[in-house]
Amino acid sequence: MAINLQKGQRENINAPKFTVGLGWDINNTSTGTAFDLDASLFLLGEDKKLVSDSHFIFYNNLESPDKSVIHTGDNLTGEGSGDDEQIKIDLTKIDAAIQEITVVVTIHDADARKQNFGQVRNSFIRIFNSDTNEEILKYELDEDFSIETAVEFGRIYNRNGEWKFEAVGAGQRDGLEKFVSIYQK
Repeated sequence: MAINLQKGQRENINAPKFTVGLGWDINNTSTGTAFDLDASLFLLGEDKKLVSDSHFIFYNNLESPDKSVIHTGDNLTGEGSGDDEQIKIDLTKIDAAIQEITVVVTIHDADARKQNFGQVRNSFIRIFNSDTNEEILKYELDEDFSIETAVEFGRIYNRNGEWKFEAVGAGQRDGLEKFVSIYQK
């Protein structure tokens, strides 16, 4: 049975292979322009910086160099139920230099489209076992990010050989570029 996390809560993953699913819906009071939300991952070393530029996983770089992290592709509309985007992670292949995986979702071209996360609802991140499809944990963002265009949903990190997930739910207004500037060496 899946564990529903609250902001700041941490939980062991206990699965060598799992999938990160992200989902969201758009409020009916939208801007009239289509929303394009994008999931991105930053594969970080002990210094909390990208191991290399190739360890930034997003719609233009779908795989890590060791193929341990694979983004299944960009969903341009977010329509339908369930996961809007998925990332498959295989810890049996992961580079030992990677100690943390930060998961963020950003609104593509948010400023030009006058969009923010206040216009998005039912946002969640979930982790499920890739072999059994059993949901391990889920974190639903229940905050109203009325001015934010990017949200760090959570982080997966290695602590003493065990991989854990922390529900973060931290938003900011400067989009994907801000996260890139934080994590690039």
